[in-house]
Amino acid sequence: MTALTEPAEAEPDPDASARPGLIREFLLVVGLFLVYKLGRQLATGHTVRAFHNAHRVWDLERALRLPHETAVQSTLLHGDALVRAANTYYATVHFPATVAFLVWLYVRRPAHYVWARRILAVVTAAALVLPFTFPLAPPRMLAGTGLVDTARVYGPSVYGPPARDHLSNQFAAMPSLHFGWALMVAIGLIAATRSRRRWLWLLHPLLTLLVIVGTANHYWLDALAAAVMLGAALALIHPPHRTATTAGRGTGRIVPRQRVLAGASR
Repeated sequence: MTALTEPAEAEPDPDASARPGLIREFLLVVGLFLVYKLGRQLATGHTVRAFHNAHRVWDLERALRLPHETAVQSTLLHGDALVRAANTYYATVHFPATVAFLVWLYVRRPAHYVWARRILAVVTAAALVLPFTFPLAPPRMLAGTGLVDTARVYGPSVYGPPARDHLSNQFAAMPSLHFGWALMVAIGLIAATRSRRRWLWLLHPLLTLLVIVGTANHYWLDALAAAVMLGAALALIHPPHRTATTAGRGTGRIVPRQRVLAGASR
């Protein structure tokens, strides 16, 4: 029996040493989420400025000749099922998809998990600054745009009336973490895997972009701001080097060259 056909010996996963403690990571991620929610709540109370900034953003988009948000929404409004599906996607995919992404990286690509968690933490922390400095009402609240609050009209909705909604800050539209996190999920999976089809993960942020704009929850510039923040974080925090472990193994086991030569000489 040659070395190539012998049963592979158990070898330690060289990437396992990069995996941080589970309890510590759970507490860290939950803590970051709570800080984010608290920070957004502390940034409430700027209603007049939020609407003033909304008109500025709307006028700037028209000056830049960006596609009109109503063009995307009119496509969704062709059928009740389509617009409800978009509202459901907005309400239910954002957090579960990001959590699933982090869990998968933690289990299968620990080094990429640490990198992705740092990126998401930096982007989320940076996103807390804008609601204080640039509160922004979402386009669904802006009169004269022709946009419909699809969640309120067709459901399901994650928001209540702004005056009584104490669980979220609806005047913190910029940046769109829906888009920023979705884009990071795609980039992280592309970096951590080697499948030829891995670029299809970009469909997730693309679909998210169409949903957040079509449901009138965000402006185009909200997504652009999130992309800029993510780009800055990616420039500062580099991913781990791609290896057979960090980027996924192929269908066959990598056999050291010395063992191949030894088997050929028998």
